[in-house]
Amino acid sequence: MFNQTTRRSFLAQGLTGLGSIALNDLFGSEFTFGITSFKPKVKRVIFLSMAGGPSHLETFDYKPKLREMDGKAMPESFTKGEQLAQLQGRALKCMGAQHDFSKHGESQMEISDLFPNIAKHADNIALVRSMHTEQINHDPAHTFMNTGSIIPGRPSMGSWVLYGLGSQSQNLPGFVVLTSTGGGQGQPISSKQWSNGFLPGHLQGVEFQSAGDPVHYVSNPNGIQSTDQRKLIDAVNKLNQIKAQQTNDREVATRIEQYELAFRMQASVPELMDTKDESQETLDLYGCKPGDGSFASNCLLARRLAERGTRFIQLYHRGWDHHGGIKKNIAKTAKIVDQGTSALLSDLKRRGMLDETLVIWGGEFGRTPMAQGSGRDHHIKAFSVFLAGGGIKGGTVHGETDELGYGVVKDPVSVHDLHATILHLLGLEHESFTFKAQGLDHKLTGVEPSKIISQILS
Repeated sequence: MFNQTTRRSFLAQGLTGLGSIALNDLFGSEFTFGITSFKPKVKRVIFLSMAGGPSHLETFDYKPKLREMDGKAMPESFTKGEQLAQLQGRALKCMGAQHDFSKHGESQMEISDLFPNIAKHADNIALVRSMHTEQINHDPAHTFMNTGSIIPGRPSMGSWVLYGLGSQSQNLPGFVVLTSTGGGQGQPISSKQWSNGFLPGHLQGVEFQSAGDPVHYVSNPNGIQSTDQRKLIDAVNKLNQIKAQQTNDREVATRIEQYELAFRMQASVPELMDTKDESQETLDLYGCKPGDGSFASNCLLARRLAERGTRFIQLYHRGWDHHGGIKKNIAKTAKIVDQGTSALLSDLKRRGMLDETLVIWGGEFGRTPMAQGSGRDHHIKAFSVFLAGGGIKGGTVHGETDELGYGVVKDPVSVHDLHATILHLLGLEHESFTFKAQGLDHKLTGVEPSKIISQILS
């Protein structure tokens, strides 16, 4: 059985200066790691979040019958009494797939022709076609995907993972978020999506800017040396330590830790962003100019963060909300993310990192088989995600939707099931991995029964 490690010992080893002394006093048994007795398959997670709801019907779930019925009335047997978003009360007509699909790899996995690069990895990914969710609008659907709850103020999955396992990096945040946009309507992403909720404050996600300096004020002002900065932080932390001892306030301890991390980031972040050590072949693989704010550039940065020990990396690409003009616009969005996604998988694999990394690609919900003018509306009954990396059985297609892609008819997978699988691959037992807040033992996977998607695991 794994030895349990407390946050106290981790932080004492990882921090420098007076901050470690204060944290050593303030963090107690309440912050014990949730390591379980089975060996983890992966060390880290990279979640490629396709914000806006990618249409499964144009990406990973081809439905010939839907094409046959293009322009015809949607059978009422599918939609009667069902929750719709903007199509409620309107005449519903079928819309066939706007792009062709092809079979790829030994697995003969059907993937949209919009993804020629991702398709090369068909035998390395597990495609789940039977996802469903509970929330039909973007913000609550993102909240549910990220926290397992629609109630604001719950911890994000990145914060849960960081709470359970800690960071592997002393000099960079353990949970980093990057965003990009392009190809369609870009729905806003709120910082609550990477909130620590009721978990300790130092577990919140840190948003890096995709262009320019990734962190504001990471450099010292003119005339200020690192030694001067160190003295200042020590003095401030000493005052904070006195305050913490008087109040026993966890947030004061968090402030101390954040000052220490910020000081170390003044050296680590410039090194992270300095891509002079990347070969031209690698830059060509991603097809980006580092720091240009693109999704591909963020994928390269994700690999560099993973190398340096960041535990949970989340990349949002805002541009999948295709209520209109889906044929043209989804092609634009897919092109933006296709090469970067493929390059990340290839780069991790050739560096021997893919076996210890879980990569997830997917959005917050799918799109309707019914037309909304020249686009598709939000849809919660079915959507697709794929997973790759350590512990994943490549070339696997799990679950099935009906002949029109409206609802799941085989092996349904809930958001909580996905969360349970993520935690399992990291070596965390989702049923017993809890945190007590307001008198309750909270879990990422909620109170309803959840299952690990064992069929996609190697």
